[in-house]
Amino acid sequence: MNATETSLARPLAAPYTDGLRDGVLRYQQCSACGGAQTLARYACQYCGQRTAMPWRDAADTATVRAVTEVSRAPSDEFRALAPYTLVIVQLDEGPRLMAHAASGVQIGQRVRAGFFEHHGRTLVRFDPMV
Repeated sequence: MNATETSLARPLAAPYTDGLRDGVLRYQQCSACGGAQTLARYACQYCGQRTAMPWRDAADTATVRAVTEVSRAPSDEFRALAPYTLVIVQLDEGPRLMAHAASGVQIGQRVRAGFFEHHGRTLVRFDPMV
């Protein structure tokens, strides 16, 4: 953020998307109750407090909780990727996140976050840990 930008002028998710560009996965952690969340919010999803929600760097490791194979992309933007795998993972720090994954990942499998560029955006892709 430069000196002329205020924190109100920056999108709420800017620390998250900036982290993706830098190869860092981030989450918010409530200063009141310690709850962790991956979707940018002004208030804690657990206790509802509108206290400080600082961003923390994740360890980039997680456990797969759900898997689906997408064969028909929802938009032209993702058509080139189809078929592709989407997962919901639980980061080691606690919060859950939906992201791309290597084909063949399974529920319960340990995975590590990686990043790739697609149509000018950095997206998360989880690969099995070896």
